[in-house]
Amino acid sequence: MKKFNDNRNVIGNLVKKHREEKKYTKTQLSHKLELLGIELDRFELYKLENGLSSVKDFELIGLCIVLDIDFEELKKLVS
Repeated sequence: MKKFNDNRNVIGNLVKKHREEKKYTKTQLSHKLELLGIELDRFELYKLENGLSSVKDFELIGLCIVLDIDFEELKKLVS
C-alpha cells in the first residue's frame, strides 16, 4: 500500500476528531454512511482512524458529508 508522510492515510485523525466532536460511535457513523450507500463497518472505521487502511474517493466524500468536514481542512492535511 502506498504511503504519504509515512501514513497509509492522512484523513484518519481528522475523521476521528469530527466523529468524537459529534459524539458518534463508530457504529453510528457506519449507519449514517449506509444511508448514503457507503458500507464501512465499525472495524473498517477503526482501521481508517488508526491509519491502517486507505479510504476510497466516494468514502471520503461520504465521510465529509456526514461529519461536515470542510475541503479546506482536507487541504491542510497535505500542505
